[in-house]
Amino acid sequence: MLRKTLTWTALVAATAMAPITAGAETLADALVSAYRHSNLLEQNRAALRAADEDVAQAVANLRPVLQWTASYDYLNADATRTISQKASTTLGASMTLFDFGRNKLNVSMKKETVLATREGLRSVEQNVLLAAIQAYSDVKSASEQVAINQNSARVLNEELKASNDRFEVGEVTKTDVSLAQAQLASARASLAAAQGKLRSAREAYKAATGHYPSNLAAFPKRPSLPGSLDAARDIALRSHPSIKQLQHTVAVYDLGVDYARANRLPKITGSLGLKQEEQGIQTQSAGIEMSQTLYSGGALLSAQRQAVANDQSARAQLSQAGVTVAQNVANAWSAIDIAKAQISAYDQQITAARTAYQGVKEEALLGARTTLDVLSAEQDLLDAQAGRIDAAATLQVAYYQLLSAMGLLTVENLKLGIPTYDPAAYYNAVRTAPLTLSPQGKRLDRVLKAIGQ
Repeated sequence: MLRKTLTWTALVAATAMAPITAGAETLADALVSAYRHSNLLEQNRAALRAADEDVAQAVANLRPVLQWTASYDYLNADATRTISQKASTTLGASMTLFDFGRNKLNVSMKKETVLATREGLRSVEQNVLLAAIQAYSDVKSASEQVAINQNSARVLNEELKASNDRFEVGEVTKTDVSLAQAQLASARASLAAAQGKLRSAREAYKAATGHYPSNLAAFPKRPSLPGSLDAARDIALRSHPSIKQLQHTVAVYDLGVDYARANRLPKITGSLGLKQEEQGIQTQSAGIEMSQTLYSGGALLSAQRQAVANDQSARAQLSQAGVTVAQNVANAWSAIDIAKAQISAYDQQITAARTAYQGVKEEALLGARTTLDVLSAEQDLLDAQAGRIDAAATLQVAYYQLLSAMGLLTVENLKLGIPTYDPAAYYNAVRTAPLTLSPQGKRLDRVLKAIGQ
């Protein structure tokens, strides 16, 4: 099956293949924390449960409505010098007997809305996990940038000491010493900027996962991806939550057109009543009523036209979503190719820059090169190393951006091995609008307890 061929190898197993120090926090750990501590997920889960209740309320409209009324009347008429008291209790029931399918259409609309909301929750889950991956990558790359800038500052500090020593014996000029001082100051400024970026990355990590990063392990083996861009697009167009959400939204508006038409037709309701008065008098009543709106100032026809327009808008939005999803897949695919090419180029640049730096240093000792040449070569090496770090981080994130663009960046597809929120559990407990004391109501109590409500 497609899902099996494209699912990510379990992060725990994949991470075990990479060198990890004891106690290191893996990407899988970060994703589990993000899933468990996301307020955004909790918000959208609650919104889904509210949509589930819309189904229950629509189902309830198909059932009788029972009401009781207790009344007490006291009359003191001065003109007739009479005082009367009257108490009564009334029990009444009413029910829509026939409405040309309006209530059933409403139930179907609410069910489609629930399915659309579930896909919206899946989109949020993807965003939450991708944010955690981005934060994980940012912390790792920022830490590496701090390390190379610290090393650069250390090397330049040694270079300044050597320049001072050589100045003392007359081998270099004061200009060479000043150049070394300027380069060291620049390195310290770059180090401060890298440390600031790391602090920001740590805060973003805490916002994404609920805690600060500790010792982050290396990225696991890359996830399994399709063999071609066309295959990735096909998967995305079939499974991306934004497309599936809009498909259900179109279904809602299709039903809405039928509902608007049915709303112009008659409705038949029935009623029963039982009245018990204080004197023991009992009255029973029954009735049936048929009604239809003949004129509403054009409101009903306007509502029908509006339903058609909303349906057309949703269909156009669905078509555009397909274009956007396909574009996002292509962009993610290109980002992977670009990052790979950059890493290869940076590897070559680092090799060449390191060789050049060592050569210029040796030549400077022989007087064939100036201090400026040495500092320039050292900066070229530093720039190449920094660029390589950024490209490697971009590549790791791009893998998961492609999964997200295909709609596969979920806890289930990532096989994180943790219990996940079941969007159908609450719906199954409330879809029949159960009473609290019914067996279905007791089941609902268990579901509410399970989700901590």
